[in-house]
Amino acid sequence: MQQITLRNIMLASIFTAITAILAQIEIPLPLVPISGQTLAVGITATIIGSKLGATAMIGYAMIGAIGIPVFAGFRGGLQVIVGPTGGYIIGFIFAAYVTGKILELTKFNLRMAIIANIVGMFITLLFGMTQLKFIVDLTWSEALASGVYPFLIVGFIKAFLASWIGIVVRQRLVHAKLLKQSKTVTP
Repeated sequence: MQQITLRNIMLASIFTAITAILAQIEIPLPLVPISGQTLAVGITATIIGSKLGATAMIGYAMIGAIGIPVFAGFRGGLQVIVGPTGGYIIGFIFAAYVTGKILELTKFNLRMAIIANIVGMFITLLFGMTQLKFIVDLTWSEALASGVYPFLIVGFIKAFLASWIGIVVRQRLVHAKLLKQSKTVTP
C-alpha cells in the first residue's frame, strides 16, 4: 500500500501541475482538441507509477472541476467534466493507473513503457469516445470518427515521447535518490 507521506503528496502535486501546464499546448479540432494533457498523463505514470500517477490525475480533475482553469484552453469547471470532452479527463485517472501498473509488474524500460503508454492511450480514448457519444448523441461510428481516429497517430507519437521522457527522468531521479527504485527498474 502506498504510504501517505509528504514526499508522495509533493510528487503527485508536481505532476498535477505539469499536467495543467501541458494541457495548454493545444491544436484545435472541431469537437475534441489535441492537447498535451495525454502526454503529461503518460509521463506522470511512467515516472511515479500507478497509485501516485492516478492520484495526480484525480487532483488534476478535481482542481479543474472546482473551476480552476487547468483543462485544455484554460478551461475549468464541472461543466467540462460532464461535457463532451470530460470522458477523456476521467480516462486520465484510469490510464495513469494502468500504465503505471503495467510498468510496476514488468520493467521500467523503454520497450515496456511504450507498450504501457499505448494501452493508456486506448483507455483514455475509450472513456473519451464513450462520453462524447452519449453527450453529443452520436452513433458509435460517429464517436469513433470524431473521438478516436483523429488522435491515433498523434497518440502513438505522444506514447513514445512520454515513454522516452518518463524513463530518462525516472532513471535520473532514482540515481539521485529522489525517487525510490522499484525492484523492476532496469537501465
